[in-house]
Amino acid sequence: QVQLVESGGGLVQTGGSLRLSCVASGPTLSNYKLGWFRQAPGKEREFLAAIGWSGGATFRADSVKGRGTITRDSAKNTVYLNLSSVGPEDTAVYYCAATEGSLYWESGYNYWGQGTQVTVSS
Repeated sequence: QVQLVESGGGLVQTGGSLRLSCVASGPTLSNYKLGWFRQAPGKEREFLAAIGWSGGATFRADSVKGRGTITRDSAKNTVYLNLSSVGPEDTAVYYCAATEGSLYWESGYNYWGQGTQVTVSS
């Protein structure tokens, strides 16, 4: 069973950038795909990006295309979400999640981190 710990949240100014990290632990990490989600107050959870542990295919939602990237460092067991040109609409709790299924299937993510709060100030 994979365990996930996010970090890197905090207060960011509008127009700035953020980098979130998700450290994964557990056996056979290569079996998993990792994704980033976020949930703003009063809104539904949003699937942002995903990547296979062995690289290859990635997914990015329209809301982050052009300003967001997902990368992984296998040596550090870490997946990153980089987001630039942030605005107040990016304020949310950001979650890392893992699935052994398709990285594109949002409902298949069944291992979750505790989340990290990102607040964008205007």
